Amino acid sequence: MNKECCMASLTIGESGIIKALTAVGAMRRRLQDMGFIEGAKVECILKSPSGDPVAFCIRGAVIALRREDSERIIIAM
Repeated sequence: MNKECCMASLTIGESGIIKALTAVGAMRRRLQDMGFIEGAKVECILKSPSGDPVAFCIRGAVIALRREDSERIIIAM
């Protein structure tokens, strides 16, 4: 795990560890409340046909995020 990228670049079945959130304000707080915190493992499990939104499994929950929101989460793969 040494490659860092945004969470939006994950393909189905890929996973990574959250390293940082670049979101600010209310969106940052919302992501943290949903479990997107540093050190958490996240896996891409489903993408809509258009590619937006994308479903991620984090801490046992499935959460769908818009691409613009998942681009604000930096992960290590």
